Amino acid sequence: MFITLEGIEGSGKTTQIQAIARWLTAAGRDCLTTREPGGTSIGGQIRSVLLHPDNSDLAPAAELLLYVADRVQHLETVVRPALAAGKVVVCDRYFDATLVYQGYARGLDKDMIRRLHHLACKGMTPDLTLLLDLEPEAGLARAWRRIDSDTAHVMESRFEKEKLLFHQRVRAGYLDLARREPRRFAIIDAALDPQAVTAQIETVLKANFQQRSGGTD
Repeated sequence: MFITLEGIEGSGKTTQIQAIARWLTAAGRDCLTTREPGGTSIGGQIRSVLLHPDNSDLAPAAELLLYVADRVQHLETVVRPALAAGKVVVCDRYFDATLVYQGYARGLDKDMIRRLHHLACKGMTPDLTLLLDLEPEAGLARAWRRIDSDTAHVMESRFEKEKLLFHQRVRAGYLDLARREPRRFAIIDAALDPQAVTAQIETVLKANFQQRSGGTD
């Protein structure tokens, strides 16, 4: 099973992916947690280009292609082998992030982005996508507190430095995707405290696994 987490900056994906791993392990599931960009050693190098604040002049099309390159490497060397081995893969960001950030927010043609995904990644789609949703102002406040408390995050702050309108477009894009694919997406209220967010996610996971096992799991 392939599960992805999506959301704006500061939505709590890093915290919740750890909670998901604990829940899956306790439920007897062999799981792998990973992220995009940067889920491989090569991807880590691509991530440093994509997120470095000095690269504010990165062209949107170049940005898109770097994300696709990272994704191809990630799918081929991490995600698909883990799924083939019977593991549950939980990924912090995936194709929906590319469609939202480079399509809805940057203005690149969304159909072109979808075609590129089908061409380069064989259109691989998650089984379940958890959208951690909250107001951009709240997410950015959280993100900047994290950056200010850890100098390592300063080197990955390119998107946090975008204008508020950009982040509003990102959120609106995510919500539009969730409306279009309600069977795949579960919207999680990420404005609550972390424990309450985890409880929402665990409810969704339990229902999803029960459904897949015919209600007996």
